Amino acid sequence: MNREQALREAVCEVGRRLWQKNFTAATDGNISVRLSPETFLCTPSGVSKGFMAPADLMLADASGRKVAGEGAVTSEFWTHLAVYEERPDVCAVVHAHPPKAVAASLAGLSLDEPVLPELLLTVGGIPTVGYATPATREGGAAIREIIRSCDALIIARHGSLTVGRDVFDAYFKLEKLEHAAETLLWAHLLGHPERLSEAEIAKLYHLQKTYNPGMRLFRPE
Repeated sequence: MNREQALREAVCEVGRRLWQKNFTAATDGNISVRLSPETFLCTPSGVSKGFMAPADLMLADASGRKVAGEGAVTSEFWTHLAVYEERPDVCAVVHAHPPKAVAASLAGLSLDEPVLPELLLTVGGIPTVGYATPATREGGAAIREIIRSCDALIIARHGSLTVGRDVFDAYFKLEKLEHAAETLLWAHLLGHPERLSEAEIAKLYHLQKTYNPGMRLFRPE
């Protein structure tokens, strides 16, 4: 199996997991991977991520034009391109609509509060950027600056964006993001979660450098 075919199958597997986990509904969400500096494999527009076949995926170039494939390139590809332009180290992008994370943004609940040690150790804080009209270039403009310093974020009222060294790395960060949102939503229903101390926060970030020194961990001011 050549590299492109292996990536196509990996994207389809992640798509199935997105749908099965209720991170997307109907034809929502999109996935892309970097094939070369100028070529990207991405999901097509208007197709359920739970039922894609490897041949369904599209090839697009760095200007957003379709290179090969049936149908249209995902309408959110401008947001993906903004990530790739800002982060040469990123090889995959996953955009989804995880309900609990989106609900947190609607309620004004931030996921960048340092209360969950496991989250700080593996992903860092998860910032929320302002609302951007879906399927437009606004998405790329909204995330462009903040994606330089994090691997996971929420676009207010819309969904999540996670990036990684491969498509499974980006997907697993999405799982972490939605799990954190669920935990924090429960915590706020039951009371008021306390922040970790500054000493504990510093210790976690120092420890993280040993496990995954290349990861971008967002640290709110």
